[in-house]
Amino acid sequence: MGWLEGRVALVTGGASGIGRAVVERFLAEGARVAVLDSSGKNIAAMQGHFPDLVMVEGDVSSFEDNERAVAAAVEAHGGLDTFIGNAGIFDYFAPVATTPGATLASSFDEIFAVNVKGYLLGVKAALPALLESTSPSIVFTLSNGAFLPAGGGTVYTASKHAAVGLIRQLAYELAPRVRVNGVAPGGTLTDLRGASSLGHAETSLLDVPDFPDLVRATNPLGIVQQAADHTGPYVLLASPENAAAVTGVVINSDGGMQVRGLAQAAGGTDL
Repeated sequence: MGWLEGRVALVTGGASGIGRAVVERFLAEGARVAVLDSSGKNIAAMQGHFPDLVMVEGDVSSFEDNERAVAAAVEAHGGLDTFIGNAGIFDYFAPVATTPGATLASSFDEIFAVNVKGYLLGVKAALPALLESTSPSIVFTLSNGAFLPAGGGTVYTASKHAAVGLIRQLAYELAPRVRVNGVAPGGTLTDLRGASSLGHAETSLLDVPDFPDLVRATNPLGIVQQAADHTGPYVLLASPENAAAVTGVVINSDGGMQVRGLAQAAGGTDL
């Protein structure tokens, strides 16, 4: 029997990358899962492998789309125990100094709408159903950029720092009924896309030159992380039997980047 036997989870951004890996792991652990994702193409590809999976195409920055996904999960599975806020977009290291002002403003609106507002609206939509569960939980996907510089550009880093604050405030507000935690992966080989306002809507981390070597060089364990490498902490945090006293916590799944110590500065911006 798996750690999540009989549990119901909703995963945003669950049709690719870390989200898809979480869905597959939750299914293997006995959970029933619903997915909200903006990519019809990725949804169709995933349904080819999991024809019985509840899939909703929509925008996480829309409260109505979040409500539709929650309703679909509840209708199919009779309730909701865990909300996984995972959908996100990247800024591909865009620095404040060289990004035009108008572009900076539009990229802020776009990235924060997905990476922060998407989580907040997802929680708001899921909360009534979660409160019907005997042991509800919320887990957000963060990043090493939630704690360290250079894991992204200015706006992405700010959005992930904001999500840490969201976890802490929600853990405070929703206690004692709902546990709220996060997982912060390090650089991972996924198809994470960028902001359209920065011209990166079709750019993937897999397109970044020498990205595996960069990831390996920036974490003390010297590993290149795959999406599936991060799924264990999600399972733990969603499991009431194994994380009953855990809330307001972020598990860093980053190869030890938090303890890398002093390192030679990698670049910087010439002002």
